[in-house]
Amino acid sequence: MGKFKGKYRIPSARLQTWDYGSNGMYFITICTKNREHYFGEIANGQMILSEIGLLANKYWNEIPEHFPFVILDAFVVMPNHVHGIIIMNKNDDHVQTPNLGVSTDIDCRTAAASKKWKPGILGLIMNQYKRVVTINARKIYPDFAWQPRYHDHIIRDNESRERIKNYIINNPKKWHQDTFNTPYVQTPNLGVSADNTNKLK
Repeated sequence: MGKFKGKYRIPSARLQTWDYGSNGMYFITICTKNREHYFGEIANGQMILSEIGLLANKYWNEIPEHFPFVILDAFVVMPNHVHGIIIMNKNDDHVQTPNLGVSTDIDCRTAAASKKWKPGILGLIMNQYKRVVTINARKIYPDFAWQPRYHDHIIRDNESRERIKNYIINNPKKWHQDTFNTPYVQTPNLGVSADNTNKLK
């Protein structure tokens, strides 16, 4: 039984020496599956959100309603990914049971249910965000999917934070240089047009 134990395990992208339940600043990137442009398009250096892009924006901004210890900083929805800074600033008094609008047949209990914070809390937040976007996006386009997991970068100081904030804010203007701007399979019309007013503020 133990012959193949761990042989085909996918290594974690997380920093193994870091407690992801601790207070800190995190730069998060989440991509769509195959980097398909589900969230909209760039026009004249501005992001024009599709219906699914609006969902990605809406549910990100609602994260602190369900995880009160989270402070949101710069955030942007791009055609096939999102970038954002999450600041965790919690104390032992914070206990909540988030649902992010997900139906009651899905278990959304937090790792804090026992009043003890656990190391994977950042992963829990990201998984719940991806889940609620997926559930609602598939009502619009059934094949919507994220890539597995997400990328995080631990922000160590305010200088790095400001540099990353500027990168996020200016991302739509530099889309033509973006490493995420790769050829993709065109998805059906998701409600994007050049005169769409769903611009990310």
